[in-house]
Amino acid sequence: MNKTQDIVIKNKKARFQYEILEVFTAGMELYGTEIKAIRDGKASLVDAYCHFITNPQRPQRPELYIRMHISEYTFGSYNNHDPKRERKLLLQRRELNKISKKVKATGLTIVPLKLFINNTGIAKIEIAIAKGKKAHDKREDIKDKDSKRELDRIRKN
Repeated sequence: MNKTQDIVIKNKKARFQYEILEVFTAGMELYGTEIKAIRDGKASLVDAYCHFITNPQRPQRPELYIRMHISEYTFGSYNNHDPKRERKLLLQRRELNKISKKVKATGLTIVPLKLFINNTGIAKIEIAIAKGKKAHDKREDIKDKDSKRELDRIRKN
């Protein structure tokens, strides 16, 4: 198996803080040094977020962008990229319209879940339409996780 296919960068807190409603897989517009840094595993989804930006020439077609941290490539010279720049997400128009309507109409948000390299060597990102969890929901998740762990421990003995 190729080393680059093993790259999976996850947003571990996303599933704990948000209730995931629908998941999409999107491509990203990247510079050469950015994809090299991702292949080295130097990206982070901790403070990442997605938002729509409207082009003044085409106000009826907003585009989805992600702001995430991709460290500078070690061997990149003066051509290195800005680590926190906005990167355009590549989705089909109907998917963009669907996400846009859901985010505008209700109090939902767009959360990046995981960044990975697919079989053909292209960087993809999984984003989700999500709803924020309340504190009591988080406590219930912790209780369920603990009880499941306890049951597994009992079954092994």
